[in-house]
Amino acid sequence: MKYFGGCDVGSTYTKAVIIDEDGKICADTTIKSKINSETSAKMAMEEVLKKVGLSSSKELNYLIGTGYGRNKVPFADENISEISCHAMGVHVTDPSVKAIIDIGGQDVKGISVDTDGTVKNFAMNDKCAAGTGRFYEAMARSFEMTLSEFSNLSLTAKNVIPITAQCTVFAESEVITLVGENKPMDEIAAGIQMAVAKRCFVMAKKAGATDSITLTGGCAKNAGLKQAIEHVLKLRVIDLKTDPQLMGALGAAEYARQKGLARA
Repeated sequence: MKYFGGCDVGSTYTKAVIIDEDGKICADTTIKSKINSETSAKMAMEEVLKKVGLSSSKELNYLIGTGYGRNKVPFADENISEISCHAMGVHVTDPSVKAIIDIGGQDVKGISVDTDGTVKNFAMNDKCAAGTGRFYEAMARSFEMTLSEFSNLSLTAKNVIPITAQCTVFAESEVITLVGENKPMDEIAAGIQMAVAKRCFVMAKKAGATDSITLTGGCAKNAGLKQAIEHVLKLRVIDLKTDPQLMGALGAAEYARQKGLARA
């Protein structure tokens, strides 16, 4: 059996996936990224290699690095941008999906997917942390909640308290003030989710979304955000059968499979 690997070194989390020659996922892992990207890559790959009974990445037929630290995956045969890898990962998971919003730790991307899984068009907001994974971490801290708890909080809201600040720092300050004024927590959370959904509007249009879209990255697991995006963008959010946080690593592994088999 031939195995192929993808290692997605993100700014917040590092993901690794190993697939077989038929494209089936044999092992995956998600770990918190370390300060050193190379260390993150090594730790993630050690975990997935162990799961399939391999002792070294050299035993993989082909390996591709992607993500924020893709140039720091020392054992990769090559690296490919996370935009291309997210598109391919979604494509092999659900070929019907043609538009993606990828919310990473430090940026937000809108990606249009072609019929073969390649990228037709994309847009990226990497100038501001508002609406990213780091932004949600800051919001959860303000509520003294875990990210999981915060992601569901807005689902019970009957009203929305608008968050006017566009900057993460000022938004956090605004939220702390509202919490201090004993405003309903779920309604504040709803305002946060709506503000992020509005920031995704341009990305969705750039991705060519017409009636549906899917979310990738860790924030794709945020139920409140999904609900807000469906409300603001008037688009159906498609739930992926595979963990949406793994899409970059899965796409990298699929590219590795294609290149490895072509080389054989």
